[in-house]
Amino acid sequence: MTSPDAVDVDTPLAVDVPAAPHDASGEHVPIRDLAGLAPPTRSARRWTPSRVVATPAALDHPHGQRIVERVRALGIEVEHLRANRLTGVRGQTDRETYARAKSTMAIVVSPPSRRVLQPIAPSADWRVDLAEGCPAHCQYCYLAGSLTGPPVTRVYADLDDILAGLTAYAGRGTVTSRDARRADEGTTFEASCYTDPLALEHLTGSWRRAVQHFADWDAPVQLRWTTKYADVDTFVGLPHAGRTRVRFSVNCAPVAQRFEGGTARMPDRLAALRRLALDGYPVGLTIAPIIALPEWREHYGDLLEQVRAAVDGVPDVDLTAELITHRFTPGSKEVLLGWYPRTRLEMDEESRSRKRGRFGAVKYVYPREQTTELRDWFTVELTARVPACRILYWT
Repeated sequence: MTSPDAVDVDTPLAVDVPAAPHDASGEHVPIRDLAGLAPPTRSARRWTPSRVVATPAALDHPHGQRIVERVRALGIEVEHLRANRLTGVRGQTDRETYARAKSTMAIVVSPPSRRVLQPIAPSADWRVDLAEGCPAHCQYCYLAGSLTGPPVTRVYADLDDILAGLTAYAGRGTVTSRDARRADEGTTFEASCYTDPLALEHLTGSWRRAVQHFADWDAPVQLRWTTKYADVDTFVGLPHAGRTRVRFSVNCAPVAQRFEGGTARMPDRLAALRRLALDGYPVGLTIAPIIALPEWREHYGDLLEQVRAAVDGVPDVDLTAELITHRFTPGSKEVLLGWYPRTRLEMDEESRSRKRGRFGAVKYVYPREQTTELRDWFTVELTARVPACRILYWT
């Protein structure tokens, strides 16, 4: 008999709704001289799940076997499930369930719904998922409003099939083709909507294989992903043909230090950005979520100075930025307060404007006057301090 507390790890972690825009762009770049390559950054804390499980179907895929081998090589035991149900995750409280789920990784086959790609404007043409779930502890988590159960990280064993299926979508994008600034990007694929690639890469190797796949793909296409980590060693020197743009999610010190638990330090993220830029990768900034905290101009000004220093001297740096203000929904607020009951994150509906999305969902955003003030400041300051940076959009 199946336990009522069991979690179906073949069921998507996030429901089929548009993900929060958290990505940037990519385009062809020339091969660069690597003589000035920056020294390796200090390794970020690597996630070591306390429990790793694999479904029977996952073990039928070569990449599933590769993930098992990588995990075991790190000294982590892999539990083979008899079915697709995982027990022992749910606790007595939401916080206990959250803690157990966050320390668990499941090797599974992607659900059929994930193999049918969805548009993800304004940041990319298509969303492609190689995993769902994230081991970081961000108190504003973008996933919170979309979750259907305990946030067990699911990594997909059918990677080879996922990548092969992308061919049908090449040339069908609308986001980049409608924007003259991005006309040379080709069809763009975002691979970090529901996860953080560098948090999982040492366990899966999935994004390294994806970079190689796009490098070998003789078509106008781009792979894109964003991260809050800095462990880029396995990507430096990897043939990428300029077809992968790696963006680093950055924020000012009060936000990063207070609300982004379990992630790499901001100096390490920016050092990793520089290192990849010197290796010829298109790179990007995802400044998100922008929070109008007291003295925000001073704090974000410090961040932009760090960015300026990080790209200083990088020849022909190809840098983009996406600017995303903080917003929340009634559902995400409820989930986040269950996970982080003592959070100091401001989620006051009375001080926000109530807005409905394209699908009718309610969200709370900064009032128009405040949003305009933030947008104007970032546009002027980012352009002045980092003139090589192209702002892709503001939301």
